[in-house]
Amino acid sequence: MIPVKIIGTGLYVPGEPIDNVMLKELAKIEFDAEKMENKIGIYQRHIAKLRAIDETTADFATNAAINAIKNAEIDAQKVGLFIVATDTPEFITPATAILVQGRIQQGEKWVISFDVAASCASFTMAFDTAVSILNSNPLIKYAVVAGVYNMPAFIRPGDKFSYPIFADGAAAFVLKKDETANGYVGSQMLTDGTQWNFIGIYAGGAKNQITHQTLDENKHGLLSLQPLPGDRNVRLWPIVVDKILSNYQVAVQDVDHYVFTQINKSVIEKVMEAINQPIEKAHFVMDKYGYTGSACVPMAFHEGVKSGKIKRGDKVLFVASGAGLSVGSNLFNY
Repeated sequence: MIPVKIIGTGLYVPGEPIDNVMLKELAKIEFDAEKMENKIGIYQRHIAKLRAIDETTADFATNAAINAIKNAEIDAQKVGLFIVATDTPEFITPATAILVQGRIQQGEKWVISFDVAASCASFTMAFDTAVSILNSNPLIKYAVVAGVYNMPAFIRPGDKFSYPIFADGAAAFVLKKDETANGYVGSQMLTDGTQWNFIGIYAGGAKNQITHQTLDENKHGLLSLQPLPGDRNVRLWPIVVDKILSNYQVAVQDVDHYVFTQINKSVIEKVMEAINQPIEKAHFVMDKYGYTGSACVPMAFHEGVKSGKIKRGDKVLFVASGAGLSVGSNLFNY
């Protein structure tokens, strides 16, 4: 058990929510709104671009981090570690975490700042990394970990598959090392890099730079190169749950809250059935926020704490998966 605990959480989304009827008008697309609501579970989302709001990834992450710091009631100048978890960064370089640190602390500080990019599993890995650094470095008192998503910025006009699902948002944790805390239990990660060419943003990096030809051939932005296996998360998540709980000798029924990637309500329902746990232990926020990738797990946790569903001392399991393939999980006591 690692004596690191969450002492504050914060959430940020840009602008007013956009429901499915309004999305059709703003994005000029047609899609099955009934399926989106009844099966996927998405009724609304926040998208800065469609609201003509001049905010992007660094803005979302900074606001979520500030909200978490306020919630933790600490001095922002005492934060010694900033990690931003995202696969939709503000720039290729410098890291978004560096921008967040600069905006919050306003200058040169003895602080570690870096990004973690592992698609939609990014936050689980950033969370685990922050815990390890706090536990090993006595000079760092507080860490801020922000999960943030700005995938709509990369959606091409007329994409009727992506617009209804992907949304903007961010959530952040403030972590503190506390020798009296029975906090972080551990993690379990999984990677399959042979699946890199399913869905992603393949232009703008070193291999495929943005050119007139790239734009003319419509090879920029978010691309789905081949269909994802339909049963991937239904198959994977129970395996991940079993693996991490076995590693730390925790019974499945002893976990109070299961927080999965918020991409499909029906998938989460099937997974809860597969692990033979009551659906009341699962959390759903895609109805309010859509799918916010790297941000969705901490957003769901924040909402659970805010509503009173998640209480101090509860045992929580995060499971997040994303393109690549990358899967991360965290087991901890809140």
